[in-house]
Amino acid sequence: MVNWNLIKEMKPPSTRAEWEAEFQKYQQFPEFKILNHDMTLNEFKFIWHMEYSHRMWGRAVGLTYILPAVYFWGKGWLSRSVKLRVVGLCGLVCFQGLLGWYMVKSGLEEKKDSHDIPRVSQYRLAAHLGSALVLYCASLWTGLSLLLPPNKMPNTRQTMLLRRFARGTGALVFVTALSGAFVAGLDAGLVYNSFPKMGERWVPDDLLAFSPALRNFFENPTTVQFDHRILGVASVTAVTILYALSRRMSMPRRTKVAISSLLAVVYMQAGLGISTLLLYVPTPLAATHQSGSLVLLSLALWLVHELRRLPK
Repeated sequence: MVNWNLIKEMKPPSTRAEWEAEFQKYQQFPEFKILNHDMTLNEFKFIWHMEYSHRMWGRAVGLTYILPAVYFWGKGWLSRSVKLRVVGLCGLVCFQGLLGWYMVKSGLEEKKDSHDIPRVSQYRLAAHLGSALVLYCASLWTGLSLLLPPNKMPNTRQTMLLRRFARGTGALVFVTALSGAFVAGLDAGLVYNSFPKMGERWVPDDLLAFSPALRNFFENPTTVQFDHRILGVASVTAVTILYALSRRMSMPRRTKVAISSLLAVVYMQAGLGISTLLLYVPTPLAATHQSGSLVLLSLALWLVHELRRLPK
């Protein structure tokens, strides 16, 4: 979809003439000229409907936030603190939509190098994913705060240590998930399809091939994959240590379930990531791996919420 209109594009093409007109618009852009120059009308319909579904789903999510918020606000059912959260969440929803438009726009622009493969900017993709993750985490935290009765955890030295470590682990899981946007944006999963080594080496020769060196961490597929591996291994290690620390403490049953679930899912997610890499990134497996990162982040946030220090 090469147009962005909040209302008009809600109605998809219905006649062959409308589809051909839409296809002709797409043919004016680099993605068709360089990558998909032999695409048929039926193939275009498939990718068009994929993008259309994503945009309509985004609109549905926005309405799911905004309409109930307006209704509950009007009924006077929201406390002052909840009102602030609602305003923040609705603002994030709108911001997410704008970021989505900004990201898609980058995939339709002419590149400086005419031989570059047209793709959305990995920076904008990461920003769009990061915004979505922040929105999701804020929503989940709000829901947990409203629905779950708080645990009365003693403020011992061990509890404070576990609480800090859980927060750090949650932040690490978030950064690992966010780094996946750079992997996807650069097709970095298609280089060095071996594990644990990258080819024949632990540290590949082209790790810092770009200049200046900082560019490698965001634009070099080898470095981006290497970083994602390191972050993934670090996440597994952190969750394992967290679980070991928790075994020495007496905790509520719900908190124990959260930690055990986090341990199980982090190993499952690591296995999915390795399998995706070794099998050259099949789409169903890659999508499952991406979904797994959200499940893992949810469990990490749940655990942090379970361990939070309550105000006196």
